Amino acid sequence: METRESASWDAEYRSGRYEDDPPVGFVQDIVAAARTLRPDAQGLYVGCGNGRNYLPLRAAGLHLIGLDISDVALAALARRSPEDAGHLVHGTVDDLPADRLFDMVVGIQVFQHGDRATAHAHLRAALRRVRVGGLFCLRVNAVGTDVHPAHRITERAPDGGFTVEYLEGAKRGLRIHFFSRPELTELLPPTDFAPLLPPRIHRTHRRPLDRRHTCDGKTGSGGSKR
Repeated sequence: METRESASWDAEYRSGRYEDDPPVGFVQDIVAAARTLRPDAQGLYVGCGNGRNYLPLRAAGLHLIGLDISDVALAALARRSPEDAGHLVHGTVDDLPADRLFDMVVGIQVFQHGDRATAHAHLRAALRRVRVGGLFCLRVNAVGTDVHPAHRITERAPDGGFTVEYLEGAKRGLRIHFFSRPELTELLPPTDFAPLLPPRIHRTHRRPLDRRHTCDGKTGSGGSKR
């Protein structure tokens, strides 16, 4: 079933987004953390897209099912790597069999979509898929980001997390949540997950379309073992 969000991502991938982009540095952290698992560990990549980060992880030897709401992205990924076509699933975490668990769950820039409640629900749904002793590898938008393009803030929480609705650009009309450190700590309590990599900020610099200012994009990433 097509949603506004999936239609937006379909349009993005039809335009060639991410096709020539290198993987994010977090990929190497995931590969290193995966060495703590058994060699035949089975993983789930939520929001695998057209393979920017999924393919390097597969090339490193990780066994991953790729999950995405964009069938356009999955079709592009299957064309790039036909041998992975049988490991790609169109849908959300909730579309998987209810009892399916994984030794590793990866989510890179995917769980921030929607308002706070929606983002939290998606993240918790993924957490429930992590087998005891498994890994959860997470990268999300962090507070402190200089948000671009034009937007309005729709939510602010006492822990510092906030949500915006974009007013222009490819994500016009969509809401994106930005996580705070206390917020992530509450979602990943130390009683359930032991951090292998502490949450940290990865700062990227981008130049907006008017070419007059430089915006700082801050992204939080970390890895936890259940």
